[in-house]
Amino acid sequence: MADAADALSARSKVQGFLEAACSGDLEALRKFGSALDEEGKGAAAVAAGVRDANKRTALHFAAREGQTEVCKFLVEQLRLPVDPKDDDGETPLIHAARQGRLETVEYLLGRGADPSVASNMGATALHHAAGIGHIEIMKILLGKGVDVESESESGTPLVWAAGHGQQDAVKLLLEHNAKPDTETADGITSLLSAVAAGSLPCLEVLIQAGANPNVTAGGATPLHIAADSGNLEMIKCLLQAGGDPNTSDDDGFKPIEVAALRDNLEVVEHLLPLTSPIPGVSNWTVDGIVKYVSSKMEEEKAQENESASLQRRQPVEVSPEAKKRSLEAKSRGDDAFRRKDFLVAVDAYTQKPLLAAGRAR
Repeated sequence: MADAADALSARSKVQGFLEAACSGDLEALRKFGSALDEEGKGAAAVAAGVRDANKRTALHFAAREGQTEVCKFLVEQLRLPVDPKDDDGETPLIHAARQGRLETVEYLLGRGADPSVASNMGATALHHAAGIGHIEIMKILLGKGVDVESESESGTPLVWAAGHGQQDAVKLLLEHNAKPDTETADGITSLLSAVAAGSLPCLEVLIQAGANPNVTAGGATPLHIAADSGNLEMIKCLLQAGGDPNTSDDDGFKPIEVAALRDNLEVVEHLLPLTSPIPGVSNWTVDGIVKYVSSKMEEEKAQENESASLQRRQPVEVSPEAKKRSLEAKSRGDDAFRRKDFLVAVDAYTQKPLLAAGRAR
């Protein structure tokens, strides 16, 4: 019982120490630090050894909350290293940049924090600053020589900025020679990311920078994505930039069919005179296309049901290679969802080799 009580007491002290770092309460920080120093090693040794379950230090928490005075105390008085990494490979600087803590970012960089350090997922402080559109932090990091093309698992800083609709951040990165057509491992570019985010301003900026309007990821072009969401203004922008309305996705659908599938009739009407007639559509009108797609869906559904029935009657052997690819894709998807990078997540999941084929309806 004594051991359990001691453990609970120590846990409470650690929690108090880290909460004090978050709130900026230097007096409480010193108090809990002294309470934890049972062996007389000194405040510096205590502070260096206190971490949460994810290996985040008091400096991580102080930086995240923009508690610059606490950061100064920990770095200057207790001599803590300025770039400790947590279990995600993130430094205090990354935490500060993600929350837009300009003063803290400036302080940490002034004390020697490395602006180019990337997390386990490959994301730097610049990725996070771009994602939230914090121009001042971005300028500081770019001025420190951070690679504008540094790749994370979710893409470059430009992909992050476009995917969060951060037009000014997109402009700044392009001014620093970011390449608009750099792809992620899943084939996502900044333009695709902007379309998925529904950001017409970012799309227009990227088009002006020469981004490819016909890039594909998982077989889908930007026009397919815009047709799926029913964003007519984006479709007009993409068409004006040379987007091809006759490209089929991996399911054999043209953008006009995707729009019909989603009952985006205004989009269907706009694409109708620009799309080559589809064999099998006898009535090349909005109603004719909607009826054709509906019939096509019913046929595909029947084929899927028949295939599922056959699979239930006979075992399917999956190769070790396919299993490995499936697990890798799922892992990418899981990580992306945790980061709220939904486009990357969906793309990863739809590429899983063991995932049942067919468009979600």
